[in-house]
Amino acid sequence: MLIAGLMFKNMGVDNATIARWTGLLGLAWALKPLWSPLIELVASKKRVVVIAQFTGAVGLALLALALQAPAWFALSIAVFFVLAYASATHDIACDGLYMAELDAKQQAAYAGWQGAFFNASKFLTLGGLLVLAGWLERRHGVMNAWSIIFVGLAALLAGLAAWNAKVLPPAVGTPPARAELWANFVEVVADFLKKPGIGIAFLFIILFRFAEGQVQTIGPLFLIEARAQGGLGLTTEQVGGIYGTAGTAAFLVGSILGGTFTAALGLKRAMPALILAMMVPNAVFFGLARALPTDLFTISAAITVEMAGYGFGFVGMILYIMQVVAPGRFTTAHYALGSGVMQLGFIFSKTLSGDIEQALGYQAFFAWTLLAGLPVLLLWAWVRRRVPAPTPVAA
Repeated sequence: MLIAGLMFKNMGVDNATIARWTGLLGLAWALKPLWSPLIELVASKKRVVVIAQFTGAVGLALLALALQAPAWFALSIAVFFVLAYASATHDIACDGLYMAELDAKQQAAYAGWQGAFFNASKFLTLGGLLVLAGWLERRHGVMNAWSIIFVGLAALLAGLAAWNAKVLPPAVGTPPARAELWANFVEVVADFLKKPGIGIAFLFIILFRFAEGQVQTIGPLFLIEARAQGGLGLTTEQVGGIYGTAGTAAFLVGSILGGTFTAALGLKRAMPALILAMMVPNAVFFGLARALPTDLFTISAAITVEMAGYGFGFVGMILYIMQVVAPGRFTTAHYALGSGVMQLGFIFSKTLSGDIEQALGYQAFFAWTLLAGLPVLLLWAWVRRRVPAPTPVAA
């Protein structure tokens, strides 16, 4: 949603509207566990994957057209919703195809490639795509620039969909009976909600991302906001260059270091440091809003620190869901449900962030996010009792 937010900002949409609508788009990924059983009823996961990809291609082409219409904002949001749900459905079907066609050894062998391509896409979209968009904006105007971008992406995705229609294995199986599937789904959800301390776990998950959702939404908008309005006045190209190179690399390094740190100490001992690391972005943006530096190197260095802290701390939430919320009879399904709760918490804070920023201004807003990050640290004193002790490694 970062790209959509920056695009709308350059088109003159206010922060509250951007935050509200891009936040609601995230519901597709938060709620996808609820309709994943329906995908299980489809015998061919390949068919769902290819249809979702072609839907995405058509949606991107329609988005290019929507930006040329008088009611461009409403139309583009409508298309973004279609794209979001197509993407979430694609995630479900693609994972199903992956698990159905590959044995455990092959899954492990290709897992690294999955991660590599996922992270490479961040460099290409946050870096290359935004830089190209900025270059096109200066030559053709904002609306035309993004229409060109979306036409190109539509053609690329259509080509990939056609290729996958030809080369992907069919993965045709016998779908489970509808009644059986529904009964299993109800059992999984009921078992999830009966877990001891699940209510306080929900609160911890939501508060963990409460400040983050606000900073990650408003921070990039602050970077391109005009200096007269309290922002840093960067161009789309400059923001793309920062986030797509040093920022993404710093996030990956921070994530690796966070995982190593937590593995060494165990989640119970590491979590306070991970929570504090999640407050690094809040502090960085507060400092930028106070100082309003003009030097691009200084701004880039600050964003690099911000993304490293973000990556380091975010590991804590993943491991908390994995080690505390998910274990039980339905570990995989409960991990998906826990991740959905995490996404809902992020959406909640994201949708509020624009209204809060417009009421406070950038500097006071980022000061507020520092305060918003404290409740989860206080709650940890209670929650930590349910975290299992680390399992000793056999010599």
